[in-house]
Amino acid sequence: MRLARSKGLLRPRDLAEIGVPRQYLLLACEQGALERVGRGLYCLPDAMMDEHRSFAEVCKRVPSGVISLLSALQFHEISTQIPHEVWLAIGEKSRKPKIDTMQLRTVRFSGPAFSEGIEAHNFNGVECRIYNPAKTIADCFKYRNKIGLDVALEALRDALRGKKASIDELVHYGRICRVEKVMKSYIEAMI
Repeated sequence: MRLARSKGLLRPRDLAEIGVPRQYLLLACEQGALERVGRGLYCLPDAMMDEHRSFAEVCKRVPSGVISLLSALQFHEISTQIPHEVWLAIGEKSRKPKIDTMQLRTVRFSGPAFSEGIEAHNFNGVECRIYNPAKTIADCFKYRNKIGLDVALEALRDALRGKKASIDELVHYGRICRVEKVMKSYIEAMI
């Protein structure tokens, strides 16, 4: 129970690391001390009832992934979009994760476009990696054909008004994502 309180979400391998048999997870679930929230994921009952539970579940299952695009916009509160799935960036050679308990949309990034602009946030003991606002906006322009140019423009406008990203940061991440010229014209129009 102490391990469940400290980690937030438990996986069977967490118990194996400290020498506790995995069968204790089943016993704890039968007694009501733990709740099974997904395949291979357990938590204390009602421990993760906040808005970021889906982020925590995804990040626990895919620790190398990064919350991105519409999900990152929602987290940073720079868009009115409410995605019905979690958007996750993975490396170009990473295996695509399969999660049965929720809808997951994966995008592949490589090099600096994957590794730059990552912030670490903690949700009930689970560390989640999320792109910062400027990198998220650059990604939205890169994937404007998938998510819509209107979403990228709304995020850009909201970030500039709310001072969540500076122009220098936007240009920097635009250069990394190879959408600098596209973004500059919209930034200049909004200033």
